[in-house]
This record gives sequence, structure tokens and C-alpha cells, in this order.
Amino acid sequence: MHEMSLCEGILQILQDEAVAQSFRRVRMVCLDIGELAAVEVDALRFCFDVVCRDSLAEGAILRIERSPGRGWCMACGDSIAVASRLDACPVCGSHQVQVTGGETMRIKELEVD
Repeated sequence: MHEMSLCEGILQILQDEAVAQSFRRVRMVCLDIGELAAVEVDALRFCFDVVCRDSLAEGAILRIERSPGRGWCMACGDSIAVASRLDACPVCGSHQVQVTGGETMRIKELEVD
């Protein structure tokens, strides 16, 4: 379960930013998670609550927004929606699809005191 280490990384970022921006408490964290980022959202929610206990983010609301997967077909040159890395191009059927979006996870927004 790598979601636990992802949450530990998120908490470290929050702690670093609390020092840099002089805030004491995190009320809400909004994450943008790509559909192809290999993150199990339910596990991430559980781990976030566990990791944030007794920290500046204890009790913080975790809001998650999903970014769609995007790809570029090398065979026909179209930009396409991709639900899986193994998807064929819906235009020409080729499997020569290079993923161009939806692979990342980032903190999009914070609400702090």
C-alpha cells in the first residue's frame, strides 16, 4: 500500500509550508489525482486520516478531484482520452499510444489558519 507513503509525503509538504507561510492548522487539502496515477482513493483517504493524527492537519477535510487520462497516438497523431495505459486508440485502433496526462498527483488547494 503505497498510499501510506504518499500521505506521509503530503504531510511533510504541509509541515514545510506551515513553516514557510506561517500557518498553524490545515483545515482542507484538495488533491488533483490523475486517473492513471495508480492511486487507490479509498486507501488514500484512510491513510490520510491515520497519518495526520496529532499533526497540524488532524481533522482536515481531504477533497479529491480526478484528472482524466490523456494520450497521443503515434500512428494517427490524434490526442485521445485514455482510461488505461493499455487502451488502443479509438480512432485508428493502434496500441502505439503515448500517455500525455493524468499520471500525476498534486496538492491543488489548501485552506489554513
